[in-house]
Amino acid sequence: MRVGGYGERMASYDDDLRLAHVLADSIERTAVELFASPGLEVSVADDGSLTTQAAQRLEELLRHQLQRTRPRDRVEGRILGATGHGDRRWVVDALDGTANYVRGVPVWGTLLSLVVEDEPVLGLVAAPSLARRWWAGRGSGAWTGRTLSRARQVRVSRTAVLEHASVSADDVASWLFGPHGQGFAQLTDRTWRTRAYGDFWSHALVAEGAVDVGLGAYLDTYQTSTLTALVHEAGGRVSDPWGAPVSGREPTAGSPVVVTNGGLHDAVLAALSPGELAEG
Repeated sequence: MRVGGYGERMASYDDDLRLAHVLADSIERTAVELFASPGLEVSVADDGSLTTQAAQRLEELLRHQLQRTRPRDRVEGRILGATGHGDRRWVVDALDGTANYVRGVPVWGTLLSLVVEDEPVLGLVAAPSLARRWWAGRGSGAWTGRTLSRARQVRVSRTAVLEHASVSADDVASWLFGPHGQGFAQLTDRTWRTRAYGDFWSHALVAEGAVDVGLGAYLDTYQTSTLTALVHEAGGRVSDPWGAPVSGREPTAGSPVVVTNGGLHDAVLAALSPGELAEG
């Protein structure tokens, strides 16, 4: 069975992936209308991050749709916590890139993932202001486009040496002045170019082969569940700077994440922590 540019065969999570697109469709108009709205209320959370009532409104809409369509599944959301039980968990980040959203920067989106037995099997990034989506389901490949019917399959790049690599890092100060500061400086000095596309975009660009390495300073499970499913299906690798997996950790645990095309992963880890690897 073929659906536009999406694929020629049905995989086990295709129905869920179609639902993820329906979920993204259901909030897109509201999200765009509230984007950079003058009346948008913004507050600062305990960890210093920005929050807005728009995120809660969008999550409420997503939960309403999931309650109708997947009433037996557990839902874990950044704003409203967890509801339900079971091995199938929908992990929802209704508004990733809140600081961009409230300032009028178009790099923001909705991240949706399905986690089964603690493994992300489906991920979708919907970025209305960029007119793009990226998605993947286990066994179905990774894709980008505006809709399911107007999409192209993507793979990570084949870049094999750091000197030819394009790196995107968010929160550069945290990398420079954190525990990996010396390694980060050496890594960016060795690579071809360094940019700061930020938030989900860095990692989505790795999945489609436009960027070779994405470095996230503080990513939590609401982000990594989606990005891990996407990048893995595109052929890449995701870990923390020490090489440990990032999926399945506690929702509130924001920590650094390294996303690569796979071939560069070990070299990036070695560059970020040269002293630690030498001692080991």
